[in-house]
Amino acid sequence: MLRLKGKRERLVSIINGFDSLVVAFSGGVDSAFLLAIAYKILKKNVVAISATSPIHPSRETEYAKKFTQDLGIRHILFKSREINHSGFMANKKDRCYICKKLLFEDILKIASDMGIKYISHGANLDDLDDFRPGLKAAKEMGIVAPLIDAGLSKDDIRLLSKDMNLSIWDKPAMACFATRIPYGTPLTQKALSMIELAENTIIDLGFKTCRVRCHGEVARIEVSINDIEKFLNEPNRKTIINKFKKIGFSHIALDMEGYVRGSLNRH
Repeated sequence: MLRLKGKRERLVSIINGFDSLVVAFSGGVDSAFLLAIAYKILKKNVVAISATSPIHPSRETEYAKKFTQDLGIRHILFKSREINHSGFMANKKDRCYICKKLLFEDILKIASDMGIKYISHGANLDDLDDFRPGLKAAKEMGIVAPLIDAGLSKDDIRLLSKDMNLSIWDKPAMACFATRIPYGTPLTQKALSMIELAENTIIDLGFKTCRVRCHGEVARIEVSINDIEKFLNEPNRKTIINKFKKIGFSHIALDMEGYVRGSLNRH
């Protein structure tokens, strides 16, 4: 706990170095924690900015809106441009780089119009161990990463969020829907919509963590290892099969390895 206290103090010191700050807010644990602690320090000089897009779960957008409303933080929403970019939709290995570059270009402009110099994002120390080309885009564009600079891991952030009584402390990790489609398979708005409908079906049945990996008309479902038995129990299994087929999937498979973060990055 002393080690964690030191990291928190380092984060506070970093944030105190900004006169004002924009937080690129996804609604996830990391950016929510960063936003909450920045607001505690800088008060009204903190602004949350979130992008809306077919690649982002609408549930996350609604959660982000509620989180900022509950804390009284100014929150700006805008439509991002990646869905209209041919390079992004081609779904090559630089997909995330293109997306983040477009995102931060727009956020930089909004921040500049408000007279705010510093833009931050919620990347944490664990992200450095995964394939994250978006981090390269952020660094190139001068986007600051206070959680990384303070040496905070995902587990650290959850513990500190719990200590601050933030509702997000145990919120499942989430990533954009483009990550559900293998690299090299072009993205389509139809596929992105199918993925959102499919994941909502599973979430509505009470599963906290799920991913629907889209392989054409085949849905490969990942849930927590601890939830596999529950998933296979009736009526859950039949409900999922029936609803997925109505959505447009011809084959529905359950990945017996369970949910694996960044599983498509392994191939």
